[in-house]
Parts: sequence; C-alpha cells; structure tokens
Amino acid sequence: MIEQIKTFENNVLALTIIDGFTETDEKLLQKLYREKIDSGFQNINVLVELDEMKISKSSIKAFFEDIIWLLRHYKHLGHLAIVAHSKILKAYVPIDNLFFERASKGRLERYFDISQIDDALAFINLNDYK
Repeated sequence: MIEQIKTFENNVLALTIIDGFTETDEKLLQKLYREKIDSGFQNINVLVELDEMKISKSSIKAFFEDIIWLLRHYKHLGHLAIVAHSKILKAYVPIDNLFFERASKGRLERYFDISQIDDALAFINLNDYK
C-alpha cells in the first residue's frame, strides 16, 4: 500500500510503501505524478520511504510496469530521496546515482536512513535543504 507522507503544493511527492507495492499502488503513483505535471511542474522531486515494504507482498508485475512508466516520464523526474534502513539500498544508491547524474545534469539521488526522514524531506523540498 502506498500513502503520502505529506502533501506539498510545489513539485514534491513524498510517499511511503507499507507492506507491498501492488498494481493499485502503481496506478495511484502514476496519478499523483501526472497531477504534478498537469499543475505545470517540469521536474518532480520524489521521496520514497521503503522501511515498511515487504517484497513478498509486492507485485513483480506492478514493480516492472512502474519502472517502464517512470522511464517513459523520466524527463520530469527531479531529485530522488530513498529512505530506508537497508545496507543493500545504501550501497545501491551511489551506483545508481552515477547513471542518474549522467542522464540528468543537476539532479541527484540520495539515500537516507529512516532516522533522517526530516533531512530527506528537506532535500526534496530544496528550499529547506541545507
């Protein structure tokens, strides 16, 4: 299940995935992203909290369809904050950031531990980031 952590009037989406990521969640995420684009924002900064996500309760089909959809709409993706408590994701994000940074000058992907959620929110809402 996907929920908004906080709603923003600007170009920011802050989401948490609880239990699993389903096809219903995929459609909701696409709808929220599309609403930001339709509001006139060219780049959408996204925070995804994965701390309570369970892979066993997630739909592989929804996950891959969402990746394909995101690749098609990649030009609108701004900064990306991954929030979790995972050594694997912590190691993966810098590697992924090499591609992300080359493909999109000025855009960043960062990993934040769950204890740093306020820093992650500030990062995607750049006016608050130090």
